[in-house]
Amino acid sequence: MPAYSGPPSDHFDGERFFDPDGVPPKSLRSVLRWQFSRDRQRQRWPEWAPSPYADTPPKRVEGDKARLSFVGHASWLIQTAALNILVDPVWSMRASPFSFAGPKRRNDPGIAFEALPNIDVLLVSHGHYDHLDVATLSRLAAKFSPRVITPLGNDVTMRSYDDAIKAEAFDWHQRVELGGGIAVTLVPTRHWSARGMFDRNRALWASFVLETRAGKLYIVCDSGYGDGKHFRRVAETHGRLRLAILPIGAYEPRWFMRDQHMNPSDAVKALADCGAAQALAHHHGTFQLTDEAIDAPVIALAQALDEAKIPPERFVALKPGQVVEI
Repeated sequence: MPAYSGPPSDHFDGERFFDPDGVPPKSLRSVLRWQFSRDRQRQRWPEWAPSPYADTPPKRVEGDKARLSFVGHASWLIQTAALNILVDPVWSMRASPFSFAGPKRRNDPGIAFEALPNIDVLLVSHGHYDHLDVATLSRLAAKFSPRVITPLGNDVTMRSYDDAIKAEAFDWHQRVELGGGIAVTLVPTRHWSARGMFDRNRALWASFVLETRAGKLYIVCDSGYGDGKHFRRVAETHGRLRLAILPIGAYEPRWFMRDQHMNPSDAVKALADCGAAQALAHHHGTFQLTDEAIDAPVIALAQALDEAKIPPERFVALKPGQVVEI
């Protein structure tokens, strides 16, 4: 498979990317240990868990307002300053390289593909299949021909599938003008990337700070918590954040997942560290990637907020199809 090629840096050794403040991905031995114990630990999800909501977005949102529609898992439509931006768009039935196996959707996307407005920009955080869905990217390229902003190396994956995907790859801390006074900066996050068995960390991963007229939005598509350094650095570097989108799911068993996925308690600490005025939860309830029950993240989030004495309205978990306006 074609891979990124570029000069070494403080997070790229010439062949693979790494997080100087993180840890390497788990070994194959650990993966097998988890997989062979899953029958005893894995909670059964319902075959279908539909959301009662469905969104039909407006064509554009003008001015200093921002409209955020939750599509499901880590997919969002953000509309602001007459720009339509999709984050980690996945409309496929499986988060998998196969159409017949792998994690399967348990609810429809909160916006039907046919109901999407004209899409200008895609933000794609990293190469895991529940975030980088080449089939969806190809459909979007054919219908809208949007810009695709992604970390280094993921552009190679996209173009090798469909050279019509207009992928632009950037490094951590690079800022990209999107038009209309909107810009996005790619920032480090505690994670890793792979598409297969032998390409670990051959492409970079990132979170996003999106500058809008409604304020700065911190979009964390996948991350472990660690010591919270990544979240505090965003607050120190980017100042006041209007909103954080934080993952709360895919966290059990903890011994295996803690370095790459936050649980709800970690996400509450991340909110305190980044200092955002408000947070929205995602990365739960659509694809069963790990062992916790389908409703466990939302229940645990309420408990974690109560323990931290944070009002529940400050950190809200939406269902696909629900909308927040700021």
